Amino acid sequence: MPPPTRSSSLQWKNVNADSVLGNGVATRAKRANSTVVFGENQVAGKRKAESPLKKATKRSALGEITNAIGKSANDTKNALKNAANNHSKAFSKFKDKKVVVEKKDLPVKAPSKKVLAEKPVRIAVPTRQTQSKTSQIPTVQHVTRKTSAAAVESVPSLKQKVVPKEPVRASKRLSARLSLTNDSGETSLYVSALDINPDQEEIAEAKLEKAPASPVRKLPPGVEDFDAESATDPFAVSEYAYDIFEYLKEREAKYRISDYMDKQIDLTRFMRSLLIDWMVEVQENFELNHETLYLGVKIVDTYLSKVPVGKQTLQLVGAAAMFIASKYDERVPPLVDDLTYICDGAYNHDELIAMEVAILRVIGFDLSMPLSYRFLRRYARCAKIAMPQLTLARFILELSLLEYSMVTVSDSKLAAATLFLALKMQNLGGWTPTLEYYSGYKLEDIHDLVHQLNDMLHKKPKTALQTVRNKYSHKVFFEVANIPLVDDLQL
Repeated sequence: MPPPTRSSSLQWKNVNADSVLGNGVATRAKRANSTVVFGENQVAGKRKAESPLKKATKRSALGEITNAIGKSANDTKNALKNAANNHSKAFSKFKDKKVVVEKKDLPVKAPSKKVLAEKPVRIAVPTRQTQSKTSQIPTVQHVTRKTSAAAVESVPSLKQKVVPKEPVRASKRLSARLSLTNDSGETSLYVSALDINPDQEEIAEAKLEKAPASPVRKLPPGVEDFDAESATDPFAVSEYAYDIFEYLKEREAKYRISDYMDKQIDLTRFMRSLLIDWMVEVQENFELNHETLYLGVKIVDTYLSKVPVGKQTLQLVGAAAMFIASKYDERVPPLVDDLTYICDGAYNHDELIAMEVAILRVIGFDLSMPLSYRFLRRYARCAKIAMPQLTLARFILELSLLEYSMVTVSDSKLAAATLFLALKMQNLGGWTPTLEYYSGYKLEDIHDLVHQLNDMLHKKPKTALQTVRNKYSHKVFFEVANIPLVDDLQL
């Protein structure tokens, strides 16, 4: 049987799921289990790209600035050896010499400030290290002598180092460095640049203590603090979750889609529904995230609201939108050849890339659009909704993607209405204070929209638009598409 394909008119042939999975348009998991071997170390479905580094030439990271290009390893080694020998000759005069301090009688002045009687002063004398034969680098040997208080007072350089003008309070970092001792057991006076100001840490701690604490939100009575309960989960980002979704609600006005079908001369509402139904099938075949599907639909509606499109290129717009959304949300997006294949070869590689560029230019490369699916997951988590009830709400929300009348509805409001309808269909209560707080909508705000969604569920499904219902009739999705509907009087 030939592989199932979708023509430009978006009409699929009636084939079973096994034949679809067995011919090209299969899931990534099924393609990964393929064991057909075409050659040595080459498995079907995997591509082996030649590394571009085979013909590349190694070079310095800074180009020719190092002046080391073309020099051999021996030249470099000899240059380093000559430099070490030069250093050895320069410091050889200090070998086997002792430091002799000539004592002179200096006039004793009465110190103006209280000076310590005696303090050790370290003098650095360079010597050549003779213990190791491999090292030719000169080292520094520390010689210690004691200086009287009067001599320190008379020598300005020693006075600055030994007698500070103000007492220094050693910080933790400075104390740790001063605890290092040499062979003679005396403390080193050499500190790093980080310890120039030892009071810096105390100043920073004082600023942190004076910083105002973040405001604590006061929850209304009967509202469960979900963010506080999930504070130990680093992936929940409970400190910012509430503000993130409030920010997304503010951005909804920027991405609001107007009624654009009157501007589209060659398109109809049913043709748009056929396209969205096909996009749902693409999401299932390639095992993409649901966020990818919702973002792809949002990109399609945004593009159609600004650019007139012919029916010959409508499927190309949907394929390019799914390609863009996949690269935004997926870890492993599908290839261009996969998308052109699933379009039955109606478009080639260059046409898909050109449409991708055109869409991105029209939408301004802005893909951070608020999605109803994200709002639904947030509301369900805050209200601690079980997975079967959340799956039912996802079915209603995904079915609303096919309805053109829902294009102009706010995403956060649509998510709240679908969750309320799912709770009513399962007889699990109504709109709780927790849902009202986290969603920002009262029951009267979503009442009319809930009735519209319920009417959508009661409509007789069309034969060409069965992908969503078939998807949620599976046991993986708890067969929520088969749950009995409720009457409007029960809402």
